[in-house]
Amino acid sequence: MPYRRLPNTDAARIRAIKTALQKAQELPPGKLAFSAKLIVELRRLCTVFESSVKQCKYSSNIDNRKSSNYPETVRKARIYITHFIRVMNMAISRGELPAEIRTFYGIDIDELNAPALISENEIASWGKRIIEGEEMRIRKGGNPITNPTIAVVKVWYEKFMHALYYNNINIKRINDFMEKNIQYRKEVDELIVQLWNEVEKSHLHYTEDMRKKLNEEYGLVYFYRKNELIKIEVKSMAS
Repeated sequence: MPYRRLPNTDAARIRAIKTALQKAQELPPGKLAFSAKLIVELRRLCTVFESSVKQCKYSSNIDNRKSSNYPETVRKARIYITHFIRVMNMAISRGELPAEIRTFYGIDIDELNAPALISENEIASWGKRIIEGEEMRIRKGGNPITNPTIAVVKVWYEKFMHALYYNNINIKRINDFMEKNIQYRKEVDELIVQLWNEVEKSHLHYTEDMRKKLNEEYGLVYFYRKNELIKIEVKSMAS
């Protein structure tokens, strides 16, 4: 008898359950190769597991569509914040602005370099400091820094924060579904093992070929080992 192989993908798991449930619809309980009490549990798990898998896939598709624009939004926000600081530093170097204005942005008076802004958190933090600092400086009578203006920086910063917010929400949603699916897979796998054990036990009195055929009608999947394939091939050639 070839060995059976349990489903190893979510689609295969759902297909295995639905095949058994289809059999349960076709046959009366007395002729079914597995216990009637399994039907309720199979239906429940099939519904919640399939729904969770679809939700995870849907969220992943949304994330993929949005993420295609996300790196560019991050890049633009980083560039505008960095350029603003560099323009401010160049104005100080030319003597057009006093070095003390750096304190408006939370920068040391003697700091000549713009921050690297490697992480998203750094972009969020520095963008907020630069925008609030420039707006406060202008309210106190300072001339606006241009090319870029703080208004342009703010536009890209807000786009970045909006994208970051929804990106984080969707990542959390996907992770939540993935965690649920891990638990559901464990329950589904255990139930399929129980189901297939009952089906095989019900057909033990049949011949090997008939057992295989009947079991496969309930969704069981069999594979021949290499030596079994050789025997089948030899038998076929002999006949």
